Amino acid sequence: MSADSPLIVSLRTAVSAAPQDVPLRLHLAQLLLDAGHVDAAVAEVAIALQHAPGDAQARELMGRAMGMPPAPQAPAEPKPQAPAAPGSQAPGAPQGFDWHAAEDQVGDAVPPRFVEAPLAEDGSGDPGDAEAWDVEDTAAPGAVRLADVGGMQDVKDRLEAAFLAPLRNPELRKLYGKSLRGGLLLYGPPGCGKTFIARAVAGELGAGFLSVSVNDVLDMWIGNSERNMHEVFETARRQAPCVVFLDELDALGGKRSRTQSSGMRNTVNQLLTELDGVDAAANEGVFVLAATNVPWDVDLALRRPGRFDRTLLVLPPDAPAREAILRYHLRERPIENIDLGKLAKATEGLSGADLAHVCEVAAESALLDSARTGTVRMIGMKDLLGAVKQTVPSADPWFASARNVAMYANEGGTYDDLVTYLKKKRKL
Repeated sequence: MSADSPLIVSLRTAVSAAPQDVPLRLHLAQLLLDAGHVDAAVAEVAIALQHAPGDAQARELMGRAMGMPPAPQAPAEPKPQAPAAPGSQAPGAPQGFDWHAAEDQVGDAVPPRFVEAPLAEDGSGDPGDAEAWDVEDTAAPGAVRLADVGGMQDVKDRLEAAFLAPLRNPELRKLYGKSLRGGLLLYGPPGCGKTFIARAVAGELGAGFLSVSVNDVLDMWIGNSERNMHEVFETARRQAPCVVFLDELDALGGKRSRTQSSGMRNTVNQLLTELDGVDAAANEGVFVLAATNVPWDVDLALRRPGRFDRTLLVLPPDAPAREAILRYHLRERPIENIDLGKLAKATEGLSGADLAHVCEVAAESALLDSARTGTVRMIGMKDLLGAVKQTVPSADPWFASARNVAMYANEGGTYDDLVTYLKKKRKL
């Protein structure tokens, strides 16, 4: 009988309509086997065994298809038998039949029944947990360095003096007893490149880069948030030298006095423990950087010496930085006669995110114009300057809040850099 015979075709159609019908599928497999289509028969029997693993007819058909002799007849009144141990011969199966070999043979034709292990009741056991803390290799070609940060020379100088210089001179560090432990808090308005700078610092050190956000740590199950925080630092210690970057530190380490949740307080406590290390050398080679828009909301214990005792204000990009950012966002767009110097002056006060938005709006204007006229045109200065007029500096609300802090909450001179900037810009 041919595989295209009307009976086999009809049975295939019926099996497709009722895939759970084991007897119907086995009848199709029987006809295929009798017609000499062994591979097709094996595939059908394998699917039937997925639905009914103990079906004697399916096992007998599989044995025939694999060239094994038929199973001996069972006695009329079989005695009760104990359940077969894993890997032992299945009841009714041909003697010597290798089920593992049969499973391998039909592996390409039959999909696996289970693709991942179930989670435990507390949410652990996720197959992705093992890869949850991937450390980026900043020594690889193309990694970001401080030279890739356009402008912002003041920020680079402060980074060099407060953080990088001691780490680049191990002999002087040893002479003066300077530990490799260190914490630096980057703060400022949103969209000004704090994360990019942290990645560049890791590149300068040739260290691994482990970025952590609030979503990576916080968990609904009691105790899991603390465990996640511990695993972050354990990963960094194993792969030292490594930069741990804690984004939105105010969310991970907010003031405990304002926190109603005991879980959040415990998470802050765990962070404090990890920053201190089990002993003096536990965090050697682990550099902790953090970023926040609201440093005044960070728990005071995190700001004491030995933790995030150094702060760096990251302001909206200066003119050279704005020019570099605009060049980057326009590099793959069709442009003509763009005066970056003039555009950089016109965008004073805009953050890096604002500048990216300006380029998007300008491109959208040119695109819509091209769609209306049916003629593709380039992006010009008129598009970009028009986009600048439509863009409100996103940092202005931040400076309005920061002004109150600079005036009334600058105990110990923590925000002297911010006060200097506000006075320079006549915002104080």
